[in-house]
Amino acid sequence: MSDTSEIVDQLAALSDDELLAVLRAATAGRPRLAGAHAALDRAQATDEVIIDADVTTDTEPSPLRESPATLGASGQVGGLSAVPAVPVPPTGIPTPAAVGGYSPDGVPTFESVRDKVEQRFGTAQGMSELDRQTPAGRSADEQWEAREKAGRERLDRIRKSLHGNDIETTEP
Repeated sequence: MSDTSEIVDQLAALSDDELLAVLRAATAGRPRLAGAHAALDRAQATDEVIIDADVTTDTEPSPLRESPATLGASGQVGGLSAVPAVPVPPTGIPTPAAVGGYSPDGVPTFESVRDKVEQRFGTAQGMSELDRQTPAGRSADEQWEAREKAGRERLDRIRKSLHGNDIETTEP
C-alpha cells in the first residue's frame, strides 16, 4: 500500500462530492465506523458542511471523550434503549452446541437437514409401497405390465419383419 501522505495528497485533490463518495464507500459495512458512515450519509442527503479543524492525520484521541461505561445500550451517550444490548461472546470461546437442529445463529445444522431429507424420502417410499398394495395400485401395476408385454411383443414382430425383408432384398 502507498505511504499515508501520498494517500492524503490524493484525497485532498478530490472535490468535496468525490471525497464524500470515497469515504462513504470506505466506511460501508464497517461496524466501528458506523457513526462516521451515518454522518456521511446525512451530509450527502442534506449537503451539510461538516467543519472540524482539529482533525489531522496525526491527531491523538481526545481525553474529553466519554468513557464506555457512560454509553447506553444503543451506543449513544446517555441514550436509553428499550432493547438491551446483545452480548457477543469473545473470540476463541467455543459456541454452545446446536439445539433443536439449529445453530445459535438460527441456521439449520447439516445433520438436521439430512434427517429431514431422509424422513421425506422414507415417507415417499412408504407411500408408494402402500399404494401398490391397494386394489387400485395393483390394477395400475397390472396394466403397466400388460402394456410392457404388448410393447415387447410388437417390437419382436417388427424386428422379425425387418430381418425377413433384409433376406429377400439380398437375394437376386
